[in-house]
Amino acid sequence: MEFEAFIGMEVHAELLTESKMFCGCSARFGGPPNSNVCPVCLGLPGSLPVPNRKAVEYVVRTALALNCEISSPTIFYRKNYYYPDLPKNYQISQYGDDPIGKNGYLEFLVNGELKRVRIRRVHLEEDTGKLFHVAGDLSQIDYNRSGVPLMEIVTDFPPDIHTAEEAREYLVALRTLLVYLGVCDGKMEEGSLRCEPNISIRVKGEEKFNPKVELKNLNSFRAVYRGIEYELKRQAEVLSKGGKIVQETRRWDDARGETFVMRSKEFEQDYRYFPEPDLVPLTFDPAWLDAVRESLPELPLAKRNRYQQQYGLPAYDAEVLTEDPWMARFFEEAAEEYHDPKAVANWVMGDMTRLLKENGADVRSIKVTPAKLVKMLKLIDAGTISGKIAKQVFQEMFATGKDPEEVVREKGLTQITDEATIASVVEKVLADNPKEVERYRAGEGKLMAFFVGQVMRATKGKANPELVNRMLAEKLSGSGGGI
Repeated sequence: MEFEAFIGMEVHAELLTESKMFCGCSARFGGPPNSNVCPVCLGLPGSLPVPNRKAVEYVVRTALALNCEISSPTIFYRKNYYYPDLPKNYQISQYGDDPIGKNGYLEFLVNGELKRVRIRRVHLEEDTGKLFHVAGDLSQIDYNRSGVPLMEIVTDFPPDIHTAEEAREYLVALRTLLVYLGVCDGKMEEGSLRCEPNISIRVKGEEKFNPKVELKNLNSFRAVYRGIEYELKRQAEVLSKGGKIVQETRRWDDARGETFVMRSKEFEQDYRYFPEPDLVPLTFDPAWLDAVRESLPELPLAKRNRYQQQYGLPAYDAEVLTEDPWMARFFEEAAEEYHDPKAVANWVMGDMTRLLKENGADVRSIKVTPAKLVKMLKLIDAGTISGKIAKQVFQEMFATGKDPEEVVREKGLTQITDEATIASVVEKVLADNPKEVERYRAGEGKLMAFFVGQVMRATKGKANPELVNRMLAEKLSGSGGGI
């Protein structure tokens, strides 16, 4: 049997506001359990919600970037269900035909091909608390997260995503967009970005959809890919054996690489939505919407295309450099001051990214400035240092923030360009390796790399590589005299 898959994506993003959605408590991650709470976010009787204007603006900002229509007015609803992490026994959310954003789309690349996924709704709600399951049958609850502004982005139906790879790339593109907009930090490991795929498959050619299965506990792009892949195979196996798919919520176990049943999935009517009586409808001034639209930054896909056209970068380089807005800013500032954008890109994507990962650092806190990187590249151009020495210089710059000239001077890393000095080292290397010289002259041309390496080792990497190669070629061919 041949199947086709339909994958809907529900993405929850905690917004980067200072305070919670309906009260003044801090929305920052961390802190002792239940330290950032008040009667409103604890759901105590008589407390009343007051909307967070910045959170509303962030959702509007996102909806506009996702090419959505903006609903005005838009209203809040009560979503009723009973769970220990929901102190009011209802969640203030949005429902119906008037979310803040609707009928949008996100475009991104999958294997070099442009993919468009339709967005059904972008709406605002409050987050729940967090449960901790401890020894035995005990559970503890931290309500610090309760009431944090939460934006939900839901794809349209029928879904436009059909593979695990498309789902992963959609999430990568959406996360990048949210970080560019400055509305979410995108830290999946901290729970500020959460993805819940809804997966359904059917026999190819059929029109009726089978029940969907929702996946929980996906805290990385890799987990999203693996979880969906597993679930697609599991559902195909069930249908191939004549079984039926049950609408349910399943938990992804990353260590075991499997999904497990959590509970039967609720239907829409189970939540008994009704308008929130304590909040008035929100109406947006057209002039304010225009101002928000004008304030949007250059978005990732547009920036990626510009890098290829303006700087002549390969598609891969443009994609890597634009994944992080601060990395992109660093590159642009350096590329504006240096004649070779590709060389800048190579250093940013190579040594700089490697050192950031090794040190668990962020480009925003890096001690190397774009101007200092450009100074180092100009030292290479001037022949002051070699490309190999430059790696040592950059590592020291990364650790200390010193100018490259200062590093070169302190560590004595100036490149050797004196021909007499290099010639004497070349003579010694050839004299110390007569068998290799004989083999080279007998036709083993690959030994040239060996000789170059020996000279560079003897000079601690300081010898000018071009002079080294030229002199070795002359000596080994016999045109330079000596050996």
